[in-house]
Amino acid sequence: MRDGKVFIDTNVIVYAYDISAGEKHSKAVEIIKGLWDTGSGITSTQVLQEFFVNVTRKITKPLDAVTAKEIVKDFLKWKTVIVDGEIIMDAIDIHSAYKYSFWDSVIIASAINGGAGTLFSEDLSDKQTIKGIVIRNPFK
Repeated sequence: MRDGKVFIDTNVIVYAYDISAGEKHSKAVEIIKGLWDTGSGITSTQVLQEFFVNVTRKITKPLDAVTAKEIVKDFLKWKTVIVDGEIIMDAIDIHSAYKYSFWDSVIIASAINGGAGTLFSEDLSDKQTIKGIVIRNPFK
């Protein structure tokens, strides 16, 4: 089922916890809150791993590991796509067909596998449709 389900890429979740991100922080918080309220958010093991690394090491005011772990634990309540062999193989096909990096292709394959109708990402081509999923840059 794709109607209304939204897969969130790492950058959107990171911005929600990066207070130095200005307008992107505000927009990301709004998006995440809306997905919590509707129960329509989807994420993946890859996204949560990247989130942990980014918020504990790469943002202006990094979170401590305990806080970041609690946030990951909360996001595990969403539908969480486990990156498995099938997704890796699908990602290779997406990489070949659409010329995205392998890691971005894993995100796309995970969103498709998770049944999302929309993929929110700042890093991919806004408004592109791949295998029934629409990519949207929520910060445009």
